[in-house]
Amino acid sequence: MANEEKPKQKMGFTIIKNDPTDGHKGFGIGSLTLENVSPVIIDVAEKTAIVDIGAMHAKSDVERGIKFTTNRADSEGGKDYWLVWVTIDHKEDGAYFAGVAACEMVVNREKRRGYKVLADHVNRMDKSMKRRILVDFMDDESKQVLANFLQQHNKEMWERSEEKLHNDLKVL
Repeated sequence: MANEEKPKQKMGFTIIKNDPTDGHKGFGIGSLTLENVSPVIIDVAEKTAIVDIGAMHAKSDVERGIKFTTNRADSEGGKDYWLVWVTIDHKEDGAYFAGVAACEMVVNREKRRGYKVLADHVNRMDKSMKRRILVDFMDDESKQVLANFLQQHNKEMWERSEEKLHNDLKVL
């Protein structure tokens, strides 16, 4: 029993609120704050959008009880969704939607299977946090749902947002 070694504790991916280092340069450097990021889920068929914080850990109401794979055929006949990472930042004149990046998801409740590429979801969240706008590939109806949702959420923030967001969500 004395020879048993305890497994080494690993420093995992840390999601925190506010500055973990409080100015010093020691332990905790490189931790990530998701304080200004919100996941918006768009139901393509219902043409609705909601904020579901559970999506931060792949535990949104849409994702619960579903086994996800990267094979689209596994969720054939399922319902289409967009998970949109929205990052808010501040300018001199106030807050605005700084980063908005969408990724697709398909859920088949009957089969309890779904399609999503987790790496894509993580990369898109990262792009949103880096103030990128990635929504131009969305279908027109979903773009309109997202644009309406953001405008209704806070019209002033929408108006202060970059022109690229307005243009990429514009439906002709």
